[in-house]
Amino acid sequence: QVQVVESGGGLVQPGGSLRLSCEFSGDTFSLYVMNWYRQASGKERELVAGSTDGGASAVYVDSLKGRFTISRDHANHMVYLQMNGLTPEDTAVYYCNAYGLRDRNTYWGQGTQVIVST
Repeated sequence: QVQVVESGGGLVQPGGSLRLSCEFSGDTFSLYVMNWYRQASGKERELVAGSTDGGASAVYVDSLKGRFTISRDHANHMVYLQMNGLTPEDTAVYYCNAYGLRDRNTYWGQGTQVIVST
């Protein structure tokens, strides 16, 4: 059973940084595209960044490019989202998502709350 578990959220002041972590378990890590999504209150969930085992990665939201970075640790089955220069607009629940390239199933974590505020 695939599981993804996020951690690292919290309260941070504007301009600060956080690193979110996502731990994957339950199957062959290399067969999954790992993504970060976020959902702000009252808004739809949006895809923030994604990473494949082959090394391809991208941040998909224009306003986050240059501030957010996704990285993947194959040995430890971890995915990270480094967030710098945080603004109140980045306040959201951040979700880790695993998409199976073999079975095309999608697995979600429980989410981790990020609050950017003074």
